[in-house]
Amino acid sequence: MNDSHQQTPSFGDSHAATLLLREFLDVTNDFERSLGNELSVNPTDLSAMEHLIATGPLSPTALAERLGLSSGAVTTVIDRLESLGHVHRTPNPGDRRGTLVVPEPASVGRAMGRIVPMVTEVDRAIHAFDDAEQAIITRYLESVVATYRTHTTVEPRARSWRADARADSPDDRTTAATVEGSPRA
Repeated sequence: MNDSHQQTPSFGDSHAATLLLREFLDVTNDFERSLGNELSVNPTDLSAMEHLIATGPLSPTALAERLGLSSGAVTTVIDRLESLGHVHRTPNPGDRRGTLVVPEPASVGRAMGRIVPMVTEVDRAIHAFDDAEQAIITRYLESVVATYRTHTTVEPRARSWRADARADSPDDRTTAATVEGSPRA
């Protein structure tokens, strides 16, 4: 056997819950691809939309940091999203030389029209268990997340859905709140 070829790992001996987590990751990717297709965006542009929907307007620099992209690359993302009608640029009231990227309400509505029913159904599923079972499930999932984190070699980025990721700095919170019509998840 040639050492240059890695053997495909077998998950066959894994616990059923572990196999379901693998399936969950696959289905999550399928859902995101489906949502991206519906919005006519690629995965990077969809990720940008997710951040903008969850946080409201962001400066291009803040968006680039969240996505792990260069300023030039994020400009291309914003240009694509703007040409599709998903976002628009507006002057940053907190920095007269800066701009904010603002998600368009119609695009937010389209995305949330797919996301909210799915999240609601997932949340409903956990409530089918009693409090003790919910605590066990939560403890297991916390352990899975911790395990993933210990095997991740990149710096964690802000997560668009977490309350502590709503804004990058106090300045972003102020400017985002002052932009009229900015959607908040």
